[in-house]
Amino acid sequence: MIKKLNILMLTMLGVGHSKYAPGTVASFITCLIYILFFNLKINIIFLILAVSLIIIYSVYSIDNYANSFSETDAKEIVIDEFIGQSIPVLTIYSFLEKNNLDGFILYTFTSFILFRIFDIYKPYPINKIDQNIKNGFGGNFR
Repeated sequence: MIKKLNILMLTMLGVGHSKYAPGTVASFITCLIYILFFNLKINIIFLILAVSLIIIYSVYSIDNYANSFSETDAKEIVIDEFIGQSIPVLTIYSFLEKNNLDGFILYTFTSFILFRIFDIYKPYPINKIDQNIKNGFGGNFR
């Protein structure tokens, strides 16, 4: 039961099992979640605390459940897309006026496009970190 819950978390409730571009789908869904949160005026402090807990939990889960996936850097694990996409969105979240939903949507989707480009091409120094760290912080788990 615990293993299934951890795998659900790592795959963002199964989004990672998407047949096409699971990382992109996960990033897009993350953007939609934040647009909903912004529209509902969820407190930024709560969101930062929640993402911080997700980071800690996901590093632990990746370290302990990576062998449950068929590849070393399994495409099904998309919680890192949620976390990575959260960073630029949360950066602007508190700076925009709460009634500027159009501006937030524009910024969110701009950050989505830029995040996907950087996540796919992994420029230096991120590519070195991804290649050399062998735990939940990097791309090599085993």
